[in-house]
Amino acid sequence: MNGADVAWVLISAGLVWLMVPGLALFYGGLSETRTTVNTLAMVMIAIAVGGVIWFTVGYSLAFSGSGPIIGNLDAAFLHDVSMTKSTRDLGISDGLFALFQGMFPMITMAIIAGSVVGRMNFKSFILFLIAWMLLVYIPLAHMIWGGGILAQHGALDFAGGDVVHISSGVSGLVLALMIGKRRVNTDTTGNNLMATVIGGGLLWFGWFGFNAGSALAADGVAIVAFTNTNIAAAFAMLTWVILDFILFKRVRISGAISGGVAGLVVITPGAGFVQPVGAMFMGVLVAIGAYFATTVMKYRLGYDDTLDAFGLHGVGGVIGGILTGVFASKPLAGVSVSWQVMGTQLGAILVTIIAVVILTFIIAKLVNLITPLRVDEAIEEDGLDYDLHGEVNA
Repeated sequence: MNGADVAWVLISAGLVWLMVPGLALFYGGLSETRTTVNTLAMVMIAIAVGGVIWFTVGYSLAFSGSGPIIGNLDAAFLHDVSMTKSTRDLGISDGLFALFQGMFPMITMAIIAGSVVGRMNFKSFILFLIAWMLLVYIPLAHMIWGGGILAQHGALDFAGGDVVHISSGVSGLVLALMIGKRRVNTDTTGNNLMATVIGGGLLWFGWFGFNAGSALAADGVAIVAFTNTNIAAAFAMLTWVILDFILFKRVRISGAISGGVAGLVVITPGAGFVQPVGAMFMGVLVAIGAYFATTVMKYRLGYDDTLDAFGLHGVGGVIGGILTGVFASKPLAGVSVSWQVMGTQLGAILVTIIAVVILTFIIAKLVNLITPLRVDEAIEEDGLDYDLHGEVNA
């Protein structure tokens, strides 16, 4: 093993884990006061669900075997996964690779909560996450990162445009449509913008490990990914602020942070594949697209994406996947823009969306047979915090 690689990937794994409580603060600050505890719970439970499933069968199904869609159970419970040696020709052990990859489903599932907080039954959400990780996340991770069919066709997804952002954002939208709009919607900017800013900052900080850590080495690719991450987020935030000022003659801090998150999302699939100038254009373009999705499209179409999980992650992930094909650098990605590359990127995005929509719908229907997806009307109107959790946000 290479000591520098080991240290960097260990730190990066911790940074990715930190994104979950960061997201909890970000979402919690944007939530209504009477649903804040429920929002925090829905985000943080993803750590437990993700950690248990990844250790038991998740890692094995995602990264063992050579099936086109799913792996096998040879490495279940990390059986025969070496903590000191690599079978992947990396400077880190297979155990550290498993540890790092195991942080990604946690933040992915936590993102979904943003579309349905304030009205989804907490028990049904846990059941949904368990089935969703097994049937959606793990197969996608195998198909793109584990040598499956999309990887074989050359799909470019450096750190999770398809696997993390499109999957979570689209799933959130499907759930929101199935559950329906909130009965009480104050449509405010949140109850604690201080928490939102701190949470957004932790997300930005953690994203350096999310993207640059995906180089799986302390090398030039990690430096490129780290640099691109900051450039895309900065340009997206500034573009969002300019749009706010032009259209509304004011600058909202919640909007500025959302713009930064959109930039972090868009660069995720191409962080180690594009040059910094490409990251700049990606940041500007995603801010325009995500701004339209969150301030115009969702109101025109009438869906209730509570905290804009689809608007930021779903839309941002799609834009990022397409632009990764546009700005791919041959020295970094091994390919440069061509009709074939663009076709591959669009194909991977379509496969992801179709699979996620169908499977999310089926999972939600099955969960609803066990326990209702939506809380009772009285609980929703009173607020979910005390009735579901016995706690309130003082």
